[in-house]
Amino acid sequence: MTLTDFFVSPAYAQAAPGGAGAAIGSFLPLILIFGIMYFLLIRPQQKKMRDLKAMIEAVRRGDQVVTGGGIVGKVTKVGEDNLVEVEIADGVKVKVVKATITQVLSKTEPAAS
Repeated sequence: MTLTDFFVSPAYAQAAPGGAGAAIGSFLPLILIFGIMYFLLIRPQQKKMRDLKAMIEAVRRGDQVVTGGGIVGKVTKVGEDNLVEVEIADGVKVKVVKATITQVLSKTEPAAS
């Protein structure tokens, strides 16, 4: 035994146990966590946003709405440029952006053609 053998031990390459099967097995928990996150968090949030967008697009004259600031009023005019005129008191009308509408309290029925 020489002095260099004493300080430097020979390193022997070892094969990874399992090969490719172990690599897939180590990623399985990550894939499982992502799947759970998708079905519990991402998918319901996307559905909620889709429903909110459809509700905002369906707002028409006569609907009672709540804005993001908490203002409750009746829609008197729907503009093409994403603005809605809301009457919050007798004779008091404000213009709000459609995207700030958070809830439609009562829907009016469409007029019969």
